[in-house]
Amino acid sequence: MSTAPDTAPAAAAPDPKGGGEEQQKLPLFALLALATAVFITSLTETLPAGLLPSMSQDLGVSQSATGQTVTVYAIGTALTAIPLTAATAGWRRKKLLLTAMGGFALANTVTAVSSVYELTMVARFVAGVAAGLAWALLAGYARRLAPVHLQGKAMAVAMAGIPVALSLGVPAGTFLGDWLGWRVAFLSMTVLTVVLLVWISVGVPDFPGQQRGERPKLLRTLTIPGVSPVLFVTLVFVLAHTILYAYIATYLKDLGLDGHTGLILLVFGGASLASIWIVGAQINRRLRGLTVGGALLVAVASLLLAVLSDTTALVYVAAVLWGLGWGGVPTLLQTAVGDAGGASADSAQAMLVTLWNVAMAGGGIVGGILLDTLGSGSFPWAVVLLLLPVIAVVLYARRAGFPAQRPVAAPAGDADPTA
Repeated sequence: MSTAPDTAPAAAAPDPKGGGEEQQKLPLFALLALATAVFITSLTETLPAGLLPSMSQDLGVSQSATGQTVTVYAIGTALTAIPLTAATAGWRRKKLLLTAMGGFALANTVTAVSSVYELTMVARFVAGVAAGLAWALLAGYARRLAPVHLQGKAMAVAMAGIPVALSLGVPAGTFLGDWLGWRVAFLSMTVLTVVLLVWISVGVPDFPGQQRGERPKLLRTLTIPGVSPVLFVTLVFVLAHTILYAYIATYLKDLGLDGHTGLILLVFGGASLASIWIVGAQINRRLRGLTVGGALLVAVASLLLAVLSDTTALVYVAAVLWGLGWGGVPTLLQTAVGDAGGASADSAQAMLVTLWNVAMAGGGIVGGILLDTLGSGSFPWAVVLLLLPVIAVVLYARRAGFPAQRPVAAPAGDADPTA
C-alpha cells in the first residue's frame, strides 16, 4: 500500500487558463495503466488471504505459517521502499515502473509453480520489494501525467486500483482459487502483468528521474506537530485490520463458513467502495469524525464476530460494517499525514508507507501467534483491544493531526475520493 512520493516536478504542466482542449483532458489511457499497476500491487499483497487453506495444504505447512506469505511481502516493502527509492531516484520513470512490474510477473510466477515453502517465501519477498519500488513512484507519476489543475483527479484515477482490488480482485481470486486451484489465481496475475508491461511500453509517457539531494529528512519530520499521532494511528489501525484480514479464510473455515469466504470478501469490498465514496465527499469538513467513525465501525464489526459469529447473517452484517469502517482509512491517513507534514509532506508520506507495511508484517506475525496459541476466535478481540488507543489518539490530536476540518481545503474538483 501507499504513496511514497515521487517529488520531481510535473513536466511542462500547462496553465489551466491557457486554453487548448488537450490541456483540459486527462490522459486516461496512461492513467488506467497506472491504475492497473496499483491493482496488481494491491491484489498480489492480499490475494493469499482468501486462499490460505488450499495454499497451506499444497505447501505442507500450517495455515499460520502460510499466513506469513503476507508478512514477508510487507517486510520486503518496509525494508526496501525508502532505500531503493533513494537508490533509483535518478532512473527514468518508465524504466523504473517496467522493472517493478517485471518483478511482480517473476514473483507471482514462482509463487504459482513452487511446491517448496521456502521458495514461496523468497518469491513473496521479491514481490514486496517490487511493491516498494512501485509505490514510490506511482502517485508522483500520475501527477506528472496531468496538467496542474487536474493532478488531483489524475491521482484519483490511478489510485482507483486499490478499491477495485479490494472489492473485486480478492473475491475473484478466491472464487478462481476454489474453482481451478490457488496456483491458477497467481498465474492469472502473471498474465495480467505481462499485458500491462506491453501497455506501459506503448501507452505511458516517460519522465526523467529526480535530481540529487531530494531524499526525505525523516527524523526532522517526526518533530512536526501532528505527524507522530497520525503515524501511530497508522501503525496500530493497520495492525488490527491485518490480524483479522490476513487470516479471514482460516477464521471463516473455523466457523464452518469456508464456502462463504469469497462472498463475504465481496460484501466487505462493496462496503469498502461505499466508504471510499463517502470519505471522498466529506473529508475536507469531517476528517476527525470520519476517522473516529471508521475505527468505531471496525470495532463494532469485530465485537459482532467475537460474540455473535454463530449466526451467519450477522457475520455478513459484520463484513458490511468492517468494510464501511476500513475502506476510507487509507485516504484519511494519507490526507492527515500530508496536511500535518506541510512542507515536509513527502517525508511524512514516505514514513507512512514504511509503517503501513511494518504493521502488515506485524499483523501476519501476531495473527499467526494468536492462531497457534489461542485459536482464530481470538482475532476479533485483538482488533477491539488495539482500536481503543487508536480512537483515543485521534480524539486527543484534535489540533494537529486529526482536526475536525482540513486546514486547507482541496481545490474544487481536486478531491481524491479513491486514494
